[in-house]
Amino acid sequence: MHGLRHVDAAREALDGWISWAKRCRIREFVKLQRTIVKHQDQTLAAIEHRLSNGLIESTNTKIGLMTQMAFGFKSADALIALAMLSLGAHRPVLPGRPLTETPKTTTKQS
Repeated sequence: MHGLRHVDAAREALDGWISWAKRCRIREFVKLQRTIVKHQDQTLAAIEHRLSNGLIESTNTKIGLMTQMAFGFKSADALIALAMLSLGAHRPVLPGRPLTETPKTTTKQS
């Protein structure tokens, strides 16, 4: 039920803005309003189900920055390794360094 309150609030806010934008004399706002109305159901569904492509966009940006850094590399393998080390869960054992385990959560026993 908590998510539905957010959807109702979003629908109310969006309807208010759409109403304003329909009467607006700025051509770009009127055009934006039409686009928002066309995708309103999908927008509200994303709010209801808490969906976002933010994580994917962030990852793509980071890979793009790594690609810029990799222009001096001799092969694509180095870029792939950099991406796996930075973004993936790949944690190889490094020479001269002890293997560290991921801390496990402890639970209190009654």
